[in-house]
Amino acid sequence: MSGVNKVILVGNLGKDPEIRHLEGGVSVARFSLATNEYYKDKQGARTERTEWHNITAWRGLAEVAEKYLKKGQQVYVEGKLRTRQYQDKDNQTHYITEIVVDELTMLGGRPGSTAAGAASNGAAGEPAPQTFRQEPELDQLPF
Repeated sequence: MSGVNKVILVGNLGKDPEIRHLEGGVSVARFSLATNEYYKDKQGARTERTEWHNITAWRGLAEVAEKYLKKGQQVYVEGKLRTRQYQDKDNQTHYITEIVVDELTMLGGRPGSTAAGAASNGAAGEPAPQTFRQEPELDQLPF
């Protein structure tokens, strides 16, 4: 049996997505996502802890991110953990762990819009969540 590499997060965008268009027309979007957890400390005071995650979306999902996602918006992200390395100008090696998105659902509407034109779910003008999935590349299929 092979291993499982799956991450599910619900959080808020820390900034607008940064989009790059690579050779061959491939798009990549990168943004940070904040998740919050609450707990009581030793004194019984409610404490909040925010964790920041690096998110990367490719191709069609990058285009969705570019068009519809904005800082502060709440999203559901499903994907896999990837760690990559690079060398800076001083030849120091750095490692980055990121979530590569397979599925993206916009939970909070963009200010002044209806989240990608989704129909209202009937609750005081709140947009219905809209889900987008990344289709696997042919060389990623398990067979």
